[in-house]
Amino acid sequence: MAGPLKGLKILDFTTLLPGPYATMMLADLGAEVLRIVSGSRPDLTAFMPPFLPGTNLSAAMASLGRGKRCMALNLKETRAVAIVRRLVAEYDIVIEQFRPGVMAKFGLDYETLKAENPELIYCSLTGYGQTGPFSNRAGHDINYLARSGMMSCSGRKETGPTLTGIQIADVASGSNNAVIGILAAVVHRQNTGEGQHVDVSMTDGVVAFNAFAAAAFLADGTETGYETGFLNGGSLYDFYEAKDGKFLSFGGLEPQFFAAFCETIGRPDLTPGGVAPPELTRIKEEIRAILKTKTRDEWLALFATVDACVEPVLSLGEALADPQVSARGMVVEVDLPGGGTVRQLGHPIHYSVTKPEYRAAGCAAGAHTHEILHELGYRDEEIDEFENTGLFR
Repeated sequence: MAGPLKGLKILDFTTLLPGPYATMMLADLGAEVLRIVSGSRPDLTAFMPPFLPGTNLSAAMASLGRGKRCMALNLKETRAVAIVRRLVAEYDIVIEQFRPGVMAKFGLDYETLKAENPELIYCSLTGYGQTGPFSNRAGHDINYLARSGMMSCSGRKETGPTLTGIQIADVASGSNNAVIGILAAVVHRQNTGEGQHVDVSMTDGVVAFNAFAAAAFLADGTETGYETGFLNGGSLYDFYEAKDGKFLSFGGLEPQFFAAFCETIGRPDLTPGGVAPPELTRIKEEIRAILKTKTRDEWLALFATVDACVEPVLSLGEALADPQVSARGMVVEVDLPGGGTVRQLGHPIHYSVTKPEYRAAGCAAGAHTHEILHELGYRDEEIDEFENTGLFR
C-alpha cells in the first residue's frame, strides 16, 4: 500500500542536515520530493566520508537523499527561476533553508510564488527564524543550543556545558518541526483550500525543549543550574562507570525502581533516602565505587531480571546490533541507484496500515535534471541549450 503522504509533492531547496533530514522523513512516508541543488556548489554532505564502494556517493548523501529525485539549477539565472515557477504549479509544497531574503533575491520567495499559487505551502527553515534581531545571523547546532538556555543546565558543575554526539537543534528541533509544520499546513489547506508560510526556527525549537526548567522559571524565577535538578545530575539519576571503563545509566526515580536498584547493588540501607538523599554527594560516590567493582556486562547480568531502570551506555555499533533495534526494524537495506544495496537507518515511526517506503538511496547531484525538464514539456534541443549555457551549474 502507498505511503500516507502519497500525493504530496515537495520542492526541496535545503542543504546539510536539517532540511534534508526532514524531506527524507516525508519521502519515506510517500511524498514525492524533488531536490533543487547547485551544480557548482555541491552540498558539504557530498564530501563527508565514507564513500560507498563502486559509487561517487557519500554515505551521508545516500541516506539523506533517500527516496528523492534531484535536479541541478543555477538559481541566479532567470531561466532557472522560470523553471521553478513552472514546477510550483505541480510541487505545491516548498521547503528552503537560506537566510531570510535570499529566496526573494531569486524571485522565489513566498509572497511571489503565492501570487501564482495561493494554495502553496512554503516552509522556511533557519537558525533564528524570519524575524527578530538575529534573523540574518550565521549559526550552527552548538550556537542554537547555547542561546536556548538548555546548555546552562546540561553538563557538570566542574566543567560546564557538554557537547553531544548528535545535532539536537538541527534534527530534533529543525527537522522535526519542519515536518510537523508542513503537515499541519497540509491539513489546514485540505480544510480551507488556503496555503501559508511556515517559519521554523531551530532556536525556537530548542527553547521550547526547556519544558520543566522553563515552567519553573516562568512560575517563580528559579534557574536550573548544573547538577541541581532531578534529571541533570542533582540526584542519583545519572551515568555510572563500571570496572571496565564502560558505563551504565540509572533512571529509577520511582520508589519501587530505586528499591530494586539498591537491593541489587547490595545496599538496601540506601532505599529510605530515595534518589535525592540529603547527603547526595557522599552517597553518589559510594554508589560509583560499588559499580566500579564489576564490569558493565557483569552488572547487566545481575539487573537482567530486575525492574530498576538500569541500561547500558552502548556504542553506536552495539546499539545498531541490539535486539530491540533489530526487532523494531531500525536498520534497513535500501537499493542503490546503480545496483546493489546499502544499510541505512529506518523510519522511526510504525504504522499499522501505511508502512514507510524506502524507494532508493540518494543519488548524485542533478541526476534527474533532464528527466524533470522532459516532464515539464521542454524539448531536447532546449535542454541541450540549457546545458551548454551553464543553466545547470
